[in-house]
Amino acid sequence: MPDIHPGPQPGFAEAHGGPVQVFYRKAGAPRLPTVARAEGIYMWDTEGRRYIDASSGPVVSNIGHGNARVIEAMVAQARKVAFASRAVFENEPNTQLADLLTGLAGPGLEQAFFVSGGSEATEAAIKLARQYAVSIGESGRWKVIGRDPGYHGSSLGALSVTGDPVAQRAFGAMMQTMPKAPAPFTYRLPANHDADSYARHCAAALDAIIRSEGPETVLAFIMEPVGGLATGALVAPDHYYAAVREVCDRHGVLLIYDEVMSGAGRTGTFLAADHWPGARPDLVTLAKGIAAGYTPMGAVLAPNRIVDPVVAAGGFMHGHTYAANPLSCAVGYAVVSEMLDRSLMANAESMGALLRSRLLELQAGSAILGDVRGKGLLMAVEIVGDRETKAILPAQRQAVYRIMDLGIERGLLLYSRRTANGQYGEWLMISPPLIVTPAEIEEIVGRLGDTLAAYEKELRADGVIGKR
Repeated sequence: MPDIHPGPQPGFAEAHGGPVQVFYRKAGAPRLPTVARAEGIYMWDTEGRRYIDASSGPVVSNIGHGNARVIEAMVAQARKVAFASRAVFENEPNTQLADLLTGLAGPGLEQAFFVSGGSEATEAAIKLARQYAVSIGESGRWKVIGRDPGYHGSSLGALSVTGDPVAQRAFGAMMQTMPKAPAPFTYRLPANHDADSYARHCAAALDAIIRSEGPETVLAFIMEPVGGLATGALVAPDHYYAAVREVCDRHGVLLIYDEVMSGAGRTGTFLAADHWPGARPDLVTLAKGIAAGYTPMGAVLAPNRIVDPVVAAGGFMHGHTYAANPLSCAVGYAVVSEMLDRSLMANAESMGALLRSRLLELQAGSAILGDVRGKGLLMAVEIVGDRETKAILPAQRQAVYRIMDLGIERGLLLYSRRTANGQYGEWLMISPPLIVTPAEIEEIVGRLGDTLAAYEKELRADGVIGKR
């Protein structure tokens, strides 16, 4: 008789932080509260403490928590059919959601392919681009240029186009690392550059990299039109987008917009790409906001001109078990419909303007808030040790993570990621759900101010920044 594993032994959870948390918690991090329920932009733990969700979790909960319409749609679809294989059945929610998203995306993005998240969307987009090149007789094109820094997911394919030297050191031996073009920073700039000149430099650098690699070998360029966790809500000068589009057209390179974070209405338009109509992408990836955390969901939007040759050549050689499953598609359709019916894109634009103005006021009185940037309700604040020099705080302080812990203590939920261990700076995403009200904006900024003041007090006590 085979041995039966007895399961976790007494003391395991206490020693390791729980049988699951051991895998994703940082060593020495304080124990997190346990969530009990959530409604709107608020969450409660099992001890009854209330928190305001200032970042929509990882910038995902676009319509807030506990939405009755979405829950009803979820239950109704589950009662009909939760899963049906794409190899056997088409399903109505898949068709409805595809029609809705492609209609919102506009001309040139007529097809939708649904997956389970952002990393899968990146994988699907670059594989679709590759199969398109092969199907039209350009099989020499395989290189996908990313930005440095940039972030497109945690799978190996997505990491290959992600600009993060720390991740490259850990996983580079396991993947084909792709070339990188510089990201058009607007805050931390090289000497003798302003934001406009550096954006022109970055577009020119992309052109030079394509020429150096050999244009006939370059398949695509992937970028976030409004930055996520690699660049902290970076928005480049308008001319950068047009210049990138022109460079890609000149060399026959596909332009992929990663809108996993910026899409689905977060910046005040359905796609962030809509802010630059003269620089339309060839492919778009979405996730996060299209299902708003109610189910794992991602998508690739593509034009007929790319999909048709792939279909004619035998079909898309890619897929996932849960791709286009009816339950997730029904949830996504309800989420996007709720966003439209409640005019949440317009709210993102107006509340984003209010949030920006209040964050700028907060910056004026803070010693460590170095920059405020973003578009709509995709905003970030950069944390520095010295506002004049833009000096980064010592890496060992893990500044943004300490601020996040202080925020939790004050009922404020924030989100961040120290790209390359803070090599490019560190920031906090201030991106509440699109349902946020003026009063809730005031609450978020007030609690953020208290949190930053508490951290400044710690820094002064340790002599890291000067006393006032």
